[in-house]
Amino acid sequence: MTRILQFIDGTFVEPRSGRHLEVSEPATGQAYATAPDGDAHDVDAAVAAAARAFPAWSRTPAAERSRVLLGIADRIAAGRDALARAESVDTGKPVTLAATVDIPRSEANFRFFATAILHTSSELHATDTAYLNYTLRRPAGVAACISPWNLPLYLLTWKVAPALAAGCTVVAKPSEITPMTAHLLAGLAREAGLPPGVLNIVHGLGPSVGPPLTGHPEVPVISFTGGTATGRAIAAHAAPMFKKLALELGGKNANVVFADADLDAAVTTNIRAAFSNQGEICHCSSRILVERPLFDAFVERFVAAAKGLRRGDPLDPATEQGAVVSRPHLEKILSYLALAREEGGSVLCGGGPAAAPNDRCRGGWFVEPTVVAGLHANCRTNQEEIFGPVVTVAPFVSEAEAIALANGTRYGLSAVVWTKDLRRAHRVADRLEAGVVWVNTWMHRDLRVPFGGIKASGMGREGGLEALHFFTEPKNVCIPAE
Repeated sequence: MTRILQFIDGTFVEPRSGRHLEVSEPATGQAYATAPDGDAHDVDAAVAAAARAFPAWSRTPAAERSRVLLGIADRIAAGRDALARAESVDTGKPVTLAATVDIPRSEANFRFFATAILHTSSELHATDTAYLNYTLRRPAGVAACISPWNLPLYLLTWKVAPALAAGCTVVAKPSEITPMTAHLLAGLAREAGLPPGVLNIVHGLGPSVGPPLTGHPEVPVISFTGGTATGRAIAAHAAPMFKKLALELGGKNANVVFADADLDAAVTTNIRAAFSNQGEICHCSSRILVERPLFDAFVERFVAAAKGLRRGDPLDPATEQGAVVSRPHLEKILSYLALAREEGGSVLCGGGPAAAPNDRCRGGWFVEPTVVAGLHANCRTNQEEIFGPVVTVAPFVSEAEAIALANGTRYGLSAVVWTKDLRRAHRVADRLEAGVVWVNTWMHRDLRVPFGGIKASGMGREGGLEALHFFTEPKNVCIPAE
């Protein structure tokens, strides 16, 4: 059984409490590792290490920071297969998905920000002919980077890479459910020559580690991805201390399919948008809205495709649907399936736990890909985040109705529009209340653009220069021109 340790000041150490948590493999339900049951004492040690390392790292030339971060990217690339297997065991996601999406994107995060810092610029404003005003951006200090369990390495690196590139030092808190790839990243960072204290990783339960970290007086900046309720608590805790916050929170994303859409592409991509990673992606489309003339044909083909997804052992390269992350999460999803029936929904496929794919996975946590029709737009199933392989389908009769239905939740993370009408695509994308809108595709990203949500889906943005700027504090300088 693997023994995961805290990573503080460049060294793997035991938690101050001496306590450890069992980490279970979702596919089998069996413990395969232990992780530290950290607390405020570990946080204090990590923040102290990061604060000591900050002066030297913040003054390190950008070219040297870039070299170290590229070294981390190289090691992620070289260890792709081992990291993918570790993430599959940790999360229950198909190993092929981890190897082709999560790990390459984690590598790309480091490469992008490692090179972006070599090309940053600042503005100068000449005030008439009397003064010159220019802006300096300086690293904010020790950054708290808190990542979720569904994309544990991908989203951790999305936070850590820009923070380190900007010159901040980091105390990271991965999910206690999926700690393995964060543990492995610590070793890769040390191998790449990252100085002690620049990156620290504290494992532990959210209530034990989160508040001491987000409330620490020497942590001025917080980046968090996770549930809306936790994000609200972090904001309430941090606001009186005037900390900078970036919060990427929950979603109840709409996928709007107009009658002129390419049916083949819409079905194929929407299956991926609904069920990738067992629906455990913040940007998964959990509500599919289809214009009435196309509704029956779309639903027939979509349900057939959902039934055809290959469920299996996550470590089998052919598997398309693996296990959900934990028993409590399995029970949550099943409770929503029962609720959907109570609310009058018609289950077109799936609707319950899936049979174990083999003897090894007999104790694992598997759910059938599920499609539900006939639900009212305002019912709980259509309003609350389920975060599993469950999607609802409903018809609409006009563009205005489609927009109203898509916007009819408290969330505003992402949305998708399917149409061949370019004017409609621009018009609807503009009116959808979402931080990200894809047109005739899903989940393609460009790291140069901001990424995040609005309404109850969060605040602040990750990605691009905005992420680098988030981890800095601007300072305006005014000097006479002569």
